[in-house]
Amino acid sequence: MTSDTRLWHPFADMHAVRGAELVIDRGEGVWVWDADGNRYLDGTASLWCVNVGHGREEIVAAAAEQMRRLASYSTFGAFANAPAQELAQRLAGLAPVPDARIFLGSGGGDAIDTAAKLARRYFAAVDQPARAHLIGRAQGYHGTHGLGTSIGGIPANQQGMGPLDPDTSHVPHDSLEALEAEFERVGGDRVAAVFVEPVIGAGGVHQPRPGYVEGVAELCARHGALYVIDAVIAGFGRLGSWFGAERFGVQPDMICFAKGVTSGYLPLGGVVVSGRVAEPFWERAGTWFRHGPTYAGHPTCCAAALANLDILEREGLIERGRELERVLADALRPLTRHDLVDEVRAGTGALGAVAFSPEALAAAPDLVFRVFGACLQRGVIVRPLGDAVALSPPLVIADDEVQLAAQAIAQALEAVAPTVDAGGRQPEPAARP
Repeated sequence: MTSDTRLWHPFADMHAVRGAELVIDRGEGVWVWDADGNRYLDGTASLWCVNVGHGREEIVAAAAEQMRRLASYSTFGAFANAPAQELAQRLAGLAPVPDARIFLGSGGGDAIDTAAKLARRYFAAVDQPARAHLIGRAQGYHGTHGLGTSIGGIPANQQGMGPLDPDTSHVPHDSLEALEAEFERVGGDRVAAVFVEPVIGAGGVHQPRPGYVEGVAELCARHGALYVIDAVIAGFGRLGSWFGAERFGVQPDMICFAKGVTSGYLPLGGVVVSGRVAEPFWERAGTWFRHGPTYAGHPTCCAAALANLDILEREGLIERGRELERVLADALRPLTRHDLVDEVRAGTGALGAVAFSPEALAAAPDLVFRVFGACLQRGVIVRPLGDAVALSPPLVIADDEVQLAAQAIAQALEAVAPTVDAGGRQPEPAARP
């Protein structure tokens, strides 16, 4: 722990965080150590992203070698570099998208805004400028950039942010009927795109209903809208496939990716774009997409991504993500027997959440942070999310380490339960991460 800080943390109550930072100093495999030498099982892969685990020298070496040759250069206009070209070729070959092209950026939120703007720009380019409406889902999380904030369905992330994009709306995350009704309300000829996380991540690890992901594809095709899969969390093994969409047999028009593409070693994200959407820009002179960050196609980040993809392939970590969904679900489901727990959300991919009952949350609104703190005391980092704590470990985690994480949550529940009192007697809230 440290004294007051000048670092403003994302998604943080800085009044609670100041003077209470947890300084992570180093990492190896699924473990990290703080500046005081305490060891923690990284049950969140940092932020859903360190899929190959910490301390992979191959990625470090690839980045260092590239920096010695060409650390950074723009890809605006006709400029290119070899790592960006190779990464685009490789990702296009892996993606379940016909005739794919790759638009590179700096991260997941950046990718969402790219896809949203490109959806609108595409329809303008094919003489359908009225198609500008974007549909998201309740509890969906699509980053914190401007359009991502509007498309996202977590109300707390929108409060106090001023006017949102007026051509966006939200539907319940599990209802195809509600999505069909929204097409009718907005007008099928006005919808540009629908954004879907195959498994909702930051909004609470909500599993898709059977047939839902496929059903959205059918509705988009029927109404002529683009289907955008947000695979920022779902990609690169987290759902046991390269981009998550393959699990459901769909071929979206665009896929947003980030996080696992470099396992978080360097910031990188992008959009897989179908040949259909790319066509007017590739085939018609003067049809520009005037968009892109300074670091699009950053050679060092792309070199790190290529090394990361090598590890994912060589060590079978894509398949391991599929194996871990059973291991993780089996480890967490017994926790439903605890009085504080309402349900366990798991079963699709290497991520899961333990959700608390409405009664427990009413008695202790900061319950997720109490359980987070109690897990931390037991050497396991979990992710506090709304009504739940989540696990999304590195894909290199062993089965017994998954059990260790589940046991820490069970022990945390037992430790916290006596402090949850319907009469309102509660200790001071724990510092929030």
